[in-house]
Amino acid sequence: MSLALIAAARSEHLHGRAHVLVLRSALASRRTWWGIATGFLEPVFYLATMGFGLEHMVGMVHTPDGSPISYAAFIAPALLAATTMNGAFYDLSVGFYFKLRHARVYEAVLTTPTGVADVLLGETLWSALRGTLYAIAFLAAMAALGVVTSPWALVMLPMAFAVACSFGLIALAVTTYLRTWNDTQLIQLITVPMLLFATTFYPLEIYPEMLQPIIQALPLYQANVLMRSVAVGTWSSTATFAIGYLIILGLLGAAVALRRLDRILVN
Repeated sequence: MSLALIAAARSEHLHGRAHVLVLRSALASRRTWWGIATGFLEPVFYLATMGFGLEHMVGMVHTPDGSPISYAAFIAPALLAATTMNGAFYDLSVGFYFKLRHARVYEAVLTTPTGVADVLLGETLWSALRGTLYAIAFLAAMAALGVVTSPWALVMLPMAFAVACSFGLIALAVTTYLRTWNDTQLIQLITVPMLLFATTFYPLEIYPEMLQPIIQALPLYQANVLMRSVAVGTWSSTATFAIGYLIILGLLGAAVALRRLDRILVN
């Protein structure tokens, strides 16, 4: 994730102006602060209804490293990962598409001492910061509901920033291929199935063995593994693989997005 940003930062199109894009987004968000404030409510509702509503029927479940936890504590870190993913995807799909194809914001930006890589870095960093705000709010809700089982749960916040960078770069790469507003609806075909099937609500073991490798290939599954590991204060080989997997996806997303943006905005 952060490695992907470093790789983009070495681009010849970087002019050290990414912070200007972050500042612009922060100033623009003052009029839509309610969107940020309500961005974490959906997973809180999921946690309250499914986590506590089904807990007495499900009983104890296990994390990928075998640690037994309550059902509410099992789904809470995954919902935090899903919140981060949704925030990054929305910002860098619908929001980015509008600024790229309709408002033509970046065409104006590139008339200043700002490069294409600055656009990629600035938008990704702002999206990651916004995703981290969601994570902070949701972690506070987790603490209030009593599903924080370890002080190591605080590590989920920097992990949320990293996860948001990875998903944001993937979303940027995908968005550069969208042509119409109708195409933006396809984003939900990516995020909704991942939310439902990437072990957010159910352990991997309940799925047929033939489907398990497909589920494990989903980026949100790896983010869930990562968040659950740090939430209970453990670190296993599965968590190491998860963060490496997300870094590779972020690097690929950054490479594709940078090439596509250069073609759209410069060439």
